Amino acid sequence: MYLNKTQSEPAWHIAALALLILISFFAALGAMPLFDIDEGVFGEATREMMISKNYITTYLNGVLRFDKPILIYWLQLASVKLFGLDEFALRLPSALAGTAWATSIFLFVRKESGSRQAFLATAIMVLSLQIMVIAKAAMADGVLNCFLAITMLALLHYYKTGTKQVLYLAFAAAGLGMLTKGPIALIIPFVVTFLFSLLEGTVKQWLRMICNPIGIVIFLVIALPWYLLEYRDQGMAFIAGFFFKHNVSRFSSVLEGHSGSIFYYIPVLIFGMMPFTALFFSIFFKLKILLTDTTNKFLFIWFAFVFIFFTISGTKLHHYIIYGYTPLFILMARTLPLMKFPERLAVFPLILLGALTLLPLSLPIALRTINDLQIQALLHGAMDLTGQTYLIVVTTTIAGMVIILLLPRLSNDYKLIAMGAIFSLFINLYLAPLAGKLIQEPVKEAALLAKKEGYKVVMWKTNNPSFLVYSESLVEKRAPKPGEIVMTTIKQIHKLDHPVILYSKYGMVMAKLR
Repeated sequence: MYLNKTQSEPAWHIAALALLILISFFAALGAMPLFDIDEGVFGEATREMMISKNYITTYLNGVLRFDKPILIYWLQLASVKLFGLDEFALRLPSALAGTAWATSIFLFVRKESGSRQAFLATAIMVLSLQIMVIAKAAMADGVLNCFLAITMLALLHYYKTGTKQVLYLAFAAAGLGMLTKGPIALIIPFVVTFLFSLLEGTVKQWLRMICNPIGIVIFLVIALPWYLLEYRDQGMAFIAGFFFKHNVSRFSSVLEGHSGSIFYYIPVLIFGMMPFTALFFSIFFKLKILLTDTTNKFLFIWFAFVFIFFTISGTKLHHYIIYGYTPLFILMARTLPLMKFPERLAVFPLILLGALTLLPLSLPIALRTINDLQIQALLHGAMDLTGQTYLIVVTTTIAGMVIILLLPRLSNDYKLIAMGAIFSLFINLYLAPLAGKLIQEPVKEAALLAKKEGYKVVMWKTNNPSFLVYSESLVEKRAPKPGEIVMTTIKQIHKLDHPVILYSKYGMVMAKLR
């Protein structure tokens, strides 16, 4: 069923993966403004840590922030100290974590199934749309996914070999995951390995594994000190804010308006797996064959638990499902040799790109039917940015993928990866920067103007924490008073008396009240 193992991987596999990682994770890393809300929040909390020199407790706009543990802020702060406060520095830890994440997949699969399949699994991971986003986003999830992948793959390797060193590696990675995003770094490994051991009849082995005293010490030495220091600094406010609000309440109820139906993650998977969506669905058609293998059982339980857990969770965010993506990439690589018509795998990305060619035609129609001033401003901006150059780039991308598909001497799996590389170049070098120009560039430009002119700004009816990063100042969030400068939206500015516009672009407005 699987490809033959080789003693040593061809050098070009390593070189090709390095190039793909460069394209997907590092190309244009600092070319886009920080995206609100998440990147702005993490960037601002890191900036305030740098100024306050309080390396234990994080603040956002001068207010205590208990959303996430400390490691991502330490990593971003170290990067900012080296490279300066900019988008590249804030995103670099995620890109490096993405590289380590990809490396862990490659090393595990190479040992299991050989170099070719390791290359395919890793390349699929590196070129998948949602991974391209998360591995270059200035937030905690790319780092967490790195440690989670290492934890889970090390535990699976321990199940198969009994090697204590890999078990200790799993405990260490879990400790770092606990420092990155909290209890979820323990919940997923604990439940998945328990379910797997229950299925395999190895519960006693599982108990010995999770109760390993050396492993527990390693975990506690890494994770516990910051939690104790933060509790000493903030007391029960930390327990209530971090554990109860941002962990228990996040699962049991809808937090910050992030709700969704039980089908929420279906479209997320469809788009998140681009351009390999068809290959993802193929797993389920080949599931009976795949589940005859013990490794595949573990991988499928891993994905299924993450999918079910976050489907029933009260709070839903699109990046939560990524915690179950690593096993999918490996299963997709194992499914590919079983495909009878691999050329059909190009259907989903070509449909998406085809729909993007129609965007310039659909924008004027949407503009005539939508009355919201803020959305109208964004649509006008999108019309400005999707002219002739846009159509040339999209159609060239489609043509490149079709040409790759028609090459007679290239194997189907390498055709798939080559098309993924073209798709990645389009997303990273063109589409994502275009989205940044439309959505976030106005916030950045307004903030830089405020910094240059020394404006003290009030933010009203909008939430753009990246404004704080770029202006290097705090803001009050309230209704503005006469004589004050306000950052708001075009939808709200008409509600104010005699505003003097200082900056306006794509629906974002900075004005002074008379």
